[in-house]
Amino acid sequence: MLGLTTLGVFHTAISLIALIAGVIAFARYKEISSKNLLGQVFLAGTIVSCLTGFGIFQHGGFGKPHVLGIMTLVVLAIALAAEYTPLYGRASRYVATLGYSTAFFFHFIPATAETLTRLPASAPLAPNADAPQVQMIIGGFFVVYLVGITLQILRMRAARPAPVASTA
Repeated sequence: MLGLTTLGVFHTAISLIALIAGVIAFARYKEISSKNLLGQVFLAGTIVSCLTGFGIFQHGGFGKPHVLGIMTLVVLAIALAAEYTPLYGRASRYVATLGYSTAFFFHFIPATAETLTRLPASAPLAPNADAPQVQMIIGGFFVVYLVGITLQILRMRAARPAPVASTA
């Protein structure tokens, strides 16, 4: 099926489940958080997707997709630490939100590259992941990511309590 191994099919299915959970979490809560079921599905699916991705070597040995998997796991660890520990102090909520949003964006990099280099099966739209059309679409997703995190930060800033005025 499109040149995918059994592991590749499982990896793709888990990635899509994580991505769908992330989309619904953004629509419902305006953010991803591991403190709700959608965030937990996103987190678990993303972790499993990264781990299964390490076993996929369709383009040779260890490469850019594997580095992206490592980066994703690091970003998720930072986001979880921000969400459940006082490590980042008052910035914790921002760090967690930025981390989960970044991991969500990371899903679109291989998804775009793999889709455009595999579909349609008879004549894929792009010859490889470095093709200009692939890079342009990923760039578009990056702009959406930047707008999204800006809106999230503005929403969090507007929701924080006003400082208490001191009486002298």
